[in-house]
Amino acid sequence: MAKHSTLPVALIQDRDHGSREANLANIEARVADAAASGAKLVLLQELHNGPYFCQHESVDEFDLAEPIPGPSTERLGQLARQHGVVLVSSLFERRAAGLYHNTAVVFDADGSTAGKYRKMHIPDDPGFYEKFYFTPGDIGFEPIDTSVGRLGVLVCWDQWYPEAARLMALAGAEILLYPTAIGWDPSDEQAEKDRQRNAWILSHRGHAVANGLPVLSCNRIGHEQSPLDAAGIDFWGNSHVLGPQGEFLAEAGNHDAQVLLAEVDMRRSEHVRRIWPFLRDRRIDAYGDLLKRYRD
Repeated sequence: MAKHSTLPVALIQDRDHGSREANLANIEARVADAAASGAKLVLLQELHNGPYFCQHESVDEFDLAEPIPGPSTERLGQLARQHGVVLVSSLFERRAAGLYHNTAVVFDADGSTAGKYRKMHIPDDPGFYEKFYFTPGDIGFEPIDTSVGRLGVLVCWDQWYPEAARLMALAGAEILLYPTAIGWDPSDEQAEKDRQRNAWILSHRGHAVANGLPVLSCNRIGHEQSPLDAAGIDFWGNSHVLGPQGEFLAEAGNHDAQVLLAEVDMRRSEHVRRIWPFLRDRRIDAYGDLLKRYRD
């Protein structure tokens, strides 16, 4: 079990501030605010060092990547140690020449690197051309042990896959966390925008319920113009903290930068799983076909 029965958490929902330095300086200020409010676990949004560059395919964007460990991990580790928080970051990792990952790095409260997760599911859709940039993760779905508990860290597109959340839960994750960059095409009708955002929130609530775990999802905000002269993306915010029955513990708006604070009762998962024993009743003898692409 986590060492804190009640865990104060913070999600840093923000927009791109124009440069790596400006974004990291803003993160430093917001993490200080979160720590001053009592947070012990802080989640940042996906690829927080810059704009969401995957709206186009350009070899020049690879210059944004950096090694892990590297300059950003050193700075973020110092930030975690300074404020005594567990910090979940999201970086563009240069692993080798021509080999790059979308990687979440977790820093413990003493500033050490507790672990990392490389994004497993990589999208390739209009405005989200991630397969051009990111090699699928090869670490697997392994929770990361920290001073506040065992964290099941996943990244954005992973959030649509119940298998990913389930495998983290089966490996003993005590909380699921999703650094995210998701938004809509501003030219879409409002009804379509609402359907997309509601589906996104519903997927997270489903992961919480199906696994009896708290879920944290931190999204960015703001309009980011497309380099291809397309409509760009309006990132819809709505970062949220859910309890193990999918209940909202905190939810941010869709336009404003916010340090979203919540208290997560880490004991509730044990209680919920006793009354809804989904792990007990799984028919693992009948799930072999899940390893197939499709049942023809």
